[in-house]
Amino acid sequence: MNLLVLDTSTEACAVGVAAGGRHFGRFELTPRRHTDCVLPWSDQLLAQAGLSKSALQAIGVGIGPGAFTGVRLAVSLAQGMALALNLPVVPISTLAAIAQAQDHDGPMAVAMDARMGECYVGYYQKRQGIAEALVPERLLKPDDIALPFAGDWIGVGSAFGAYAALLPTAFTAVLQRIDADALPQPEALLQLTEFAYQNGRGLPPEQIEPTYLRDKVALTLVERAGN
Repeated sequence: MNLLVLDTSTEACAVGVAAGGRHFGRFELTPRRHTDCVLPWSDQLLAQAGLSKSALQAIGVGIGPGAFTGVRLAVSLAQGMALALNLPVVPISTLAAIAQAQDHDGPMAVAMDARMGECYVGYYQKRQGIAEALVPERLLKPDDIALPFAGDWIGVGSAFGAYAALLPTAFTAVLQRIDADALPQPEALLQLTEFAYQNGRGLPPEQIEPTYLRDKVALTLVERAGN
């Protein structure tokens, strides 16, 4: 299977290529430099894999939730390339990608800093090696986060660092471990894209929509002045 995956929904840029069973990837913290990195990295990895763009079967893309500009960038690039190459696009949740990268068989609470005093929250567990959502992803205040059921939970995502003092003790105290630095990784994106593509979840490029979870993606000047 020949795939290209992109994710720029966080402060990191993650790009991966699957070529005939081999995986290639590049990941780096690139705040405010996503535009400079994502396309050159894609070309470099395709060259490393000995794969031309015309040999691709699909493009996977992180659709968020995450940073508005970053989500839009990856989605727009994936759509543009897919339209030019007549390929389907496989949408991948940023929270699912973070969960997929974890070495944990039990349930996982993924909480990302959504700014504005809120968190993007998803609950996942791997089935046959693939992270699947247990309930729909939500936008929550830190003190509203709770586990949906008892179990051997771990917590991952930037909200565990950004809102450590605001998260309920009843939530954090029962987590087996916490990783506040977890971000989408190329290997996890490739795994999710391969699974989704094999199960017929590729979509026409024009049908791909970013996931924001928030109706308002930015504060107005008046709202900022009031904070």
